[in-house]
Amino acid sequence: MCADCANRASTRWASGPSPSGPGPVQINPRPQEVPWNTPLDQDEEHATYDPAHVSAYFAAAARAALVLSALRAPCRGRCSPVNAWWGSFDLAVSLFSGQPTEPASGGFIMCNAGDAQQIEIGWWPGDPRYPRAAFFAYAYPAPEGFAAATLSPAAARWDAGLGEYVLDWDDARASADPHRAALEFGRSSVRHACAVCGWDPALAASVQGEPPPIA
Repeated sequence: MCADCANRASTRWASGPSPSGPGPVQINPRPQEVPWNTPLDQDEEHATYDPAHVSAYFAAAARAALVLSALRAPCRGRCSPVNAWWGSFDLAVSLFSGQPTEPASGGFIMCNAGDAQQIEIGWWPGDPRYPRAAFFAYAYPAPEGFAAATLSPAAARWDAGLGEYVLDWDDARASADPHRAALEFGRSSVRHACAVCGWDPALAASVQGEPPPIA
């Protein structure tokens, strides 16, 4: 945790709860992670519900979640569950080396989520920057040369605009075994990231389903 966040947290802890009980709750109705800023309680534009789109999203997300679950299952290191993120409707798994790192910025989210070395593998339905569904992979912090790998399957590639490796959903679906293709993308991403980031080789091996021998 960065010093600024630690100071704010210690101040809140030291002040303790109010003797009279919880105080008034303030809710900021301004939306986050979207290009518009109309308060939610005043927004009449973004209120549509398309059942076909919702069904298509959940069908794809359920299959992507199975891939990410299979990727994290054999990992012997610390890792997150398959998380669903409300901001961009993506799913992701984070694998950790166990070593701290300096957050990229002093904002609340980065102070608390970006203070450890990690590799993230995920799937998202796309957004205006990348308007198609894809699996993605990145490391934080990413060392020099991270973008130079050739991952598998062959359709996987580095996207300089996103700063991530991607495997388009349509490319995975077009393969003979979509689940296997997407899982191999995740595993090859972890192999590469562990190698260039200097992580314990045993962590990379465990993600491939090769646990260390029993002593």
